[in-house]
Amino acid sequence: MNAFVDHVSLARTAGDLPAADELDRALRNASPTEVIATALQAVGREHLALVSSFGTESAALLKVMADVDPAIPVVFLDTGWLFEETLAYRDTLIAALGLRDVRSIKPLEETLNREDPERELWFSDPDACCRIRKVEPLARALKPFSAWINGRKRFQGGLRAQIPVVEQDGARLKFNPFANVSREQIDAIYARADLPPHPLLKSGYLSVGCMPCTSRTSPDEDVRAGRWRGRAKTECGIHTVKTS
Repeated sequence: MNAFVDHVSLARTAGDLPAADELDRALRNASPTEVIATALQAVGREHLALVSSFGTESAALLKVMADVDPAIPVVFLDTGWLFEETLAYRDTLIAALGLRDVRSIKPLEETLNREDPERELWFSDPDACCRIRKVEPLARALKPFSAWINGRKRFQGGLRAQIPVVEQDGARLKFNPFANVSREQIDAIYARADLPPHPLLKSGYLSVGCMPCTSRTSPDEDVRAGRWRGRAKTECGIHTVKTS
């Protein structure tokens, strides 16, 4: 890994981003800590962001990041439809982990007034609702950055089952440091660091997004079964639309 990190350092000095496929090969079996440290080395803190929903598994990734560098910018999409418990959990984790640069990004009010004046788009066209409340705000928030980190895992299934550790996302690098981790490893991070759980977890919300499109999940269901229940939709769009 050291020789590869040296190569990454040289690429950064030259002003070039390392190739995503090269990074993926080098980090295929790396720990989440090593992935985040390499991302930081590759682009520098001012060009790297971690995107977090502050959901039911988010504290594990945020803890690993904070151990590497708690000043890495964290982007949080405040859609206007989030549970109050999620907003409170964000504040709890900021304090508990010593996160120094959490940026809460909201959709533009003019866009909401134009495209969702009755605030019912989540029901009639959930893809459009996600676009104006999550996809577009994230694209705006990521403009200053050359790379971003997210918390998707292969064990979540669906479109996530085959994700690489590093991928090209439009003009940016996208790091998936938890791609290889198991649920048991995430539980171990929570236990080892005594991380607080999301307040809604005890009520049966195993995966938490926006209020209208999140429901409780029974123990025999997939973790994300409560997201957009009854619809073919499984992703909000921030991981299926390339950032520019």
